[in-house]
Amino acid sequence: MKRLLLLLLASSAFAQLSKVEPPFWYAGMQNPQLQIMFYGKNIGQYNVTAPANIPVTSVIRTENPNYLFVTINTAGLSPSDVLFSFSLKGKQAFTRTYELRARKEGSRMRKGYDSADVMYLLMPDRFANGNPANDNTTDTAEKADRTINNGRHGGDLQGIIEHLDYIQQTGATAIWSTPLCEDNDPRGSYHGYAESDVYRIDPRYGTNDDYLTLSSELHKRGMKLVLDYVTNHWGAEHWMIKDLPTYDWIHQFPGYAQSNYRMTTQFDPNRAESDKRYCVDGWFVKSMPDLNQSNSLVVTYLTQNAIWWIEYADLDGFRVDTYSYNDKEGIAKWTKAITDEYPYFNIVGEVWMHDQAQMAYWQKDSRIGAIDNYNSYLPSVMDFTLHDAIGSVFNEDQPSWDRGIVKVYENFTNDFLYPNINNILVFAENHDTQRFNHLYGNDIRKYKLAMALIGTIRGIPQLYYGSEIGMAGNKDKGDGDIRRDFPGGWPGDTQNAFTRAGRTADQNAYFDFTSRLFNWRKTTSVIHHGKTKHFLPENNVYVYFRYDDSHLVMVVLNNHPDRQTIKTDRFREILNASKGRDILTEQTVDLSSQITIEGKTPMIIEIR
Repeated sequence: MKRLLLLLLASSAFAQLSKVEPPFWYAGMQNPQLQIMFYGKNIGQYNVTAPANIPVTSVIRTENPNYLFVTINTAGLSPSDVLFSFSLKGKQAFTRTYELRARKEGSRMRKGYDSADVMYLLMPDRFANGNPANDNTTDTAEKADRTINNGRHGGDLQGIIEHLDYIQQTGATAIWSTPLCEDNDPRGSYHGYAESDVYRIDPRYGTNDDYLTLSSELHKRGMKLVLDYVTNHWGAEHWMIKDLPTYDWIHQFPGYAQSNYRMTTQFDPNRAESDKRYCVDGWFVKSMPDLNQSNSLVVTYLTQNAIWWIEYADLDGFRVDTYSYNDKEGIAKWTKAITDEYPYFNIVGEVWMHDQAQMAYWQKDSRIGAIDNYNSYLPSVMDFTLHDAIGSVFNEDQPSWDRGIVKVYENFTNDFLYPNINNILVFAENHDTQRFNHLYGNDIRKYKLAMALIGTIRGIPQLYYGSEIGMAGNKDKGDGDIRRDFPGGWPGDTQNAFTRAGRTADQNAYFDFTSRLFNWRKTTSVIHHGKTKHFLPENNVYVYFRYDDSHLVMVVLNNHPDRQTIKTDRFREILNASKGRDILTEQTVDLSSQITIEGKTPMIIEIR
């Protein structure tokens, strides 16, 4: 009889509760406070209690009766099941068991990615289709159609897992995948930035368990997994957007208003407050409602979701989309809560600005932010000013005061603005920009110059999938064109560029250079943590050194179309050797008096 009663109570609970988030949690967290969201028809009318040894510190009911936000104190609790009791008018109506799991040993002290890593950015829908059976699912709207440039193409987690050896061969040590959580937009859902369920992997990519498999397989190889996290907005199809917990869960004007995208209003002392509001509170696009990080329930929900993924999937870092569009106080609370829980976890924020001071404002402990009494607590930002220079400099053959390779030199003269210059992401392109090989007409000489640059300077290099085989794409034709399918990733593809035999001679030339450079970088600590000394470019030739107490690397980038001869006595304040080895050609280089270097060519010279 007792068993029957328990079954009836459990049945009632599942009928009453549609969702519980986080779906489970972990014992032994640094912050013992856990906010659990119970969602179901009129759930707010119930009183909720926990066992006597588990303090309920807060119960919040909102204007929407379908939500209850219950906070408990988990301090001192062991992994166990917590039984919540829901009562109405003094009588128990149903119960719900909530699981506290054990954390992985050493989870808090996990080490994130850093300047010893090389990050490989891929779009899962466009990389490889390892499981065609999940291309379409009954509970997602958009169906796969490779003939549509901005449609679903069917790439998935299994496709990534099957090609980890290939990614590792490039020299990459970490994978940053664009978002993998469910995006149920009727069109354009392949990019994943309009999430509709942030606790569920999109079924067209696979399952949550498939994501765990990817994480495990990467860690077996000594590689890292970076999750692309979106704090600024969700998709209009998110189930909570369709039944808002509170009116101010999202920014409302009422309803939609477009962001002006002017991120400078976040710190401009002369700004109009209305301009700041439309930047921060305006929606990124109409199909992406803007989350309100000024609402403490929202910040806690996002924080716990982020921490849940770190624990659940054993993550090594985040890349945060549209970081500088968030309410800056709210996003600082989110970032600090995560880094307080994981002091060595790394988070890079997308701060797409075109001025080093403005970007440095957003890095943790910035002296520029301190002027504004602001600290984002964000460990890393993306070096968009370097990206801007890379996008034009290799076509500027004849140098002038502000054209040619001097643009790159000038970028590094502002490194003093960043509180942690080694912890910034450096890149030639990403999934939102023009493809490098399109900009430069698949001139492999210019690709080599760009890769030699980001592979030897301070920071964390990021590669964009396919460029290592010469893939191009024109953003002017739409984002889908810069996010093309990787050749060989689909059954029936006429070419398989994942293998040497399947690549053309030109593709192998790209790949071999990339692999040689970044595999060398993996074991070269002076590039990871050393200092930089650079010399003013002469005749479009840029020379800089990476050095520490026991290692020296000389980098020569000849951006001039013609062969150049460089006198080495100019560098004697740091160069005290007569020879070195060019790691790109394996040739010995005589440094005693001069170096001759071909046009549009890099040299990376190890000096022992």
